[in-house]
Amino acid sequence: MNDWPDGWSDSNRSDRYGRGSAGAQPEGARVMRQVQRGPGTPGPRPSAPPYGGVPQQPTYDDGQGYDNGYDSGYNTGQVYGSPGAPGGPQGPGGQGGRGPRPAPNWRRRIKWIAITLVTLLVVVSVGTYFWADSKLHRDVDLSKVIDRPDTGKGTNYLIVGSDSRAGMSAEEKKKLHTGSAEGKRTDSMMILHVGDNGDTLISLPRDSNVTIPTYQGSASGKTFPGTGRQVKLNAAYAEDGPTLLVRTIEYNTGLHIDHYVEIGFAGFANIVDSVGGVEMTLDQGFKDKYSGADFKAGKQTLNGEQALAFVRTRHAFAASDLQRTKNQQKFLSALAHQVATPGTILNPFKLYPTMGSGLDSLTVDKDMSLWDLGSMFWAMKGVTGGDGKSMNMPISGSTGGNLVWDKAKVKTLVDELKNDQTVTVSSN
Repeated sequence: MNDWPDGWSDSNRSDRYGRGSAGAQPEGARVMRQVQRGPGTPGPRPSAPPYGGVPQQPTYDDGQGYDNGYDSGYNTGQVYGSPGAPGGPQGPGGQGGRGPRPAPNWRRRIKWIAITLVTLLVVVSVGTYFWADSKLHRDVDLSKVIDRPDTGKGTNYLIVGSDSRAGMSAEEKKKLHTGSAEGKRTDSMMILHVGDNGDTLISLPRDSNVTIPTYQGSASGKTFPGTGRQVKLNAAYAEDGPTLLVRTIEYNTGLHIDHYVEIGFAGFANIVDSVGGVEMTLDQGFKDKYSGADFKAGKQTLNGEQALAFVRTRHAFAASDLQRTKNQQKFLSALAHQVATPGTILNPFKLYPTMGSGLDSLTVDKDMSLWDLGSMFWAMKGVTGGDGKSMNMPISGSTGGNLVWDKAKVKTLVDELKNDQTVTVSSN
C-alpha cells in the first residue's frame, strides 16, 4: 500500500529528500496528521502541497472564536522548553520561570514589630509591678490609731528615718557608727503634703516638745489614758512605735496622716550604694565623732556610709537638730535626682538593684500601694528640687532642751494644708 498522496511515489522524492542526500537543503519535517476537534463533519482529504512545500497546519478553532486552549507551538515556531518559552530557561533579557520577587510589605512588618515590642513592654511592666509590690513590708496598721482628725484635701505622708539596726552585724554597726542601743528611735521625721496647689515638705525636729495623748497599744490593744506628759517627739516612737508616733503628731497638729513610710540605717546606706553614690557640694567641712562624719568643703560623691553620717550629724552644728533637718532635705534632693537620672532608670543593672534595695528596706502602712509610693517619690523629688516648698516646723523657742512649736503659725500651716492651699507660713 502506498502511503504517499495521489500521484506521489517514493521515486518522486528525488535525491534531495532521500536518505543520504547530499543536497544543500535538509530534509523537510514530516507532516503529522492532526485530528480535527471541531463539531463539524470532516471534509475531503487535503490535497498534496506543492512540490517541495510543507503542508499548512490546521488550526483548532472550533468556529466559536477560541481554540480550546490547545497550541502545539508549531504555528508560532515556539518550542516548549526553548529559551523564553514558559517553563524554559531564561533567555537574554527575558524573565525567569518564577517571575519577579514581590516587594516586601514594610507596613505589615512594622506593624508586627510594634505589636511585639508593646507586648514585651506590658509583660515586663506587669512582672516588675508584682515583683516590686512583693518587696514592701506593710507592717503598720493605722486603723489602730484612735481619735483621728478629719481627712483633708490632698495626701499627707509621714516619712520616718529610724535608727533601726535590725539585721546588721557587729561589723556593720561599727562601720556605720550606729552604736548598739536597744530598741528603735527616729533620727528624722517629715510630713510630705501632696496636693493640687503645690507640694510641701515639713521637717519635724526630733527634739520637738509634744504632748503624749490617750492612745491604744499597738500590740496589746489596751488603751493608755493621756496624762499631759511632755516629751521629745522621738520618744513617742521609742515608746510604742509608728502608731503612737502618728497619734502624737495628729494630736499636736490636727493634721490627718494618710500614709506612713519608714527606712532604717542599713536600707538607707544600701540605696545610696546601689546608685553609685550621691554627688553633693558642701559649703563648709565638719567632723562629728558620734556619727563618724569627716567632710571637707566642696564638691564630692558620698557613698552609703558617708551619706548616713551626713544626715545623722547634729553635734557639729550650733543649731543642732535644726541644721540636721536642713541637711537631710538637701541630701534627699540630691538622692532623688540621682535615682531619677536616665543613667539609672534606663539601666536595668542599676534600676532593679536600686528598687530592690529601697523597697526591701521600707516599712509602710497596710493601705500603701506602689502608686502611692511613686507619687510620694516624685513629689519629694520636685519639692527638694525647688518645685514646691520645703521648711522646718515653725519654732518659737525652747524649754528644757526641747524645741517649742509656734502655735499660731502651726495652726495657719495646718489649715492651709487641710484645704490644699498654697502654704504661706515660713519656718522663721
